[in-house]
Amino acid sequence: MGKRGTWVIAASLRKIYGFEDGTDVVQEARPEGVLIRPAGTAPLRVYSDRVQAMFLLNNACSLEEYEAARQAVRAMGLDPGKIKHHPFK
Repeated sequence: MGKRGTWVIAASLRKIYGFEDGTDVVQEARPEGVLIRPAGTAPLRVYSDRVQAMFLLNNACSLEEYEAARQAVRAMGLDPGKIKHHPFK
């Protein structure tokens, strides 16, 4: 360990586990010591209100759920009739 708490991981271990400069890691306290492992990351996708409304309307499995979805879309300030979706029949 270096000054300021910098960890040095052997090159052979970095190669095996895919550690590269800038790799995000998770540090976990364990009874036997500290576990350091690569962090799993996934991109975040943010959906617009219109896309969220489309999901609500298209995923209804009953007429009651469809009507509830239409109300939820209205509560979002959107007109369910103007959202591209497959109406529940």
